[in-house]
Amino acid sequence: MTAPSHRPSVLFVCVHNAGRSQMAAAFLAHLAGDRVEVRSAGSAPADSVNPAVVEAMKEVGIDLSTETPKMLTVDAVQASDVVITMGCGDACPVFPGKRYLDWELDDPAGQGVDAVRPIRDGIERRIRELVSELMD
Repeated sequence: MTAPSHRPSVLFVCVHNAGRSQMAAAFLAHLAGDRVEVRSAGSAPADSVNPAVVEAMKEVGIDLSTETPKMLTVDAVQASDVVITMGCGDACPVFPGKRYLDWELDDPAGQGVDAVRPIRDGIERRIRELVSELMD
């Protein structure tokens, strides 16, 4: 397998819950390292990531405590090779010829870290599949 001449750029978008896109971006950066350029975005600025998301990610060895959710911009979408929407495809700008994937995620009842864990685990499974695909 030869290394790609172009480092793929992946943008994760979860408009109403930026913590999901940050979880996905963190997993991809953790597993793919500098082989992939990774971004995440949501629809509204926030001072910090949801504490339950931080706690759930810390359990698997990834620290999100210093992250600040990024705003979704047209420039971020245009600059990405792959745009992965997470339950919010209709709110993301669409450009012809760009690759979009929509990841539907279950919303378990409840709040806090117990509700975040199954989301985290589902995202991790999909990220591992994506890493395999991007690295082929």
